Amino acid sequence: MPHFIIECSDNLIKNTSKQEVMQLVYEAAEASELFAKGDIKVRIKVYEDYIVGGKKDDFIHVFGNIMEGRTTEQKNKLSSSIVKVLKDLFPNSPIVSMNIRDFEKIGYCNKSMV
Repeated sequence: MPHFIIECSDNLIKNTSKQEVMQLVYEAAEASELFAKGDIKVRIKVYEDYIVGGKKDDFIHVFGNIMEGRTTEQKNKLSSSIVKVLKDLFPNSPIVSMNIRDFEKIGYCNKSMV
């Protein structure tokens, strides 16, 4: 925990490596000091086929899945910091966005818990 899943258009990252994008998101999440360094997980999914607002505009969106318990202010600061680094990396992309979803502790399990 946490998981950051990046989804973006293939055209957007033609001149940037997926690893660089993931590293920037990782570093922004780590800088938030909300998570233990070894717990942060980042993945990326690149789409060739998509429609954005009725056309094929570039986009990048991050889905942040974190354990419940952070304040609204903490989540907003985290989201803003990640969007800022991506906006700086992709200044011409019309869509750079993120949302954060809370995992409930009830019902969550990983292998160390069984």
